[in-house]
Amino acid sequence: MKSLTEKDSKVALQIAILTIHDTRLPENDSSGRYLADAVGQSGHHVAGRAICPDNRYAIRKQLSDWILDENIHAIITNGGTGMRDKNATLAAVTPLLDTQIAGFGELFRAYSFADIGSSGLQSNALGGKANNTLIFCLPGSTDACRLGWEKILREQFDSHHQPCNFASAYAKRD
Repeated sequence: MKSLTEKDSKVALQIAILTIHDTRLPENDSSGRYLADAVGQSGHHVAGRAICPDNRYAIRKQLSDWILDENIHAIITNGGTGMRDKNATLAAVTPLLDTQIAGFGELFRAYSFADIGSSGLQSNALGGKANNTLIFCLPGSTDACRLGWEKILREQFDSHHQPCNFASAYAKRD
């Protein structure tokens, strides 16, 4: 990985993408595909991509495997965050976190409200860190993933963004 002291270089993160949905398949996973494309277009690398059912234990298993992988810097999930009883993402992820990024969900909902009005109240999102791995949970619609990436994550994963960003923690220090 490149040093932050090299002015023109950007830290390239290894980001895994997990789609959480009971019926999604690789060929119709538009949200996962959008996130993978956006990660690559921003100069980062897709370190893994998977689809798992909306089951808290399946979610925890996949996330735990990636959290233990020292080569994965961040995980973005999509799906399973809504208000239905079946949605398990937040319940699955929260116990895994060492630290929550308290403002992430609030900021996402503020952008969502500007985009879809009061329906944004049902746009649950979560950010945190587990074993030095950043984890961000977004709703499953492609529009919600686009909003989360373009309004928050793209900028925060950019090592040049000031006054602070998430990518700098993964830069090789001289």
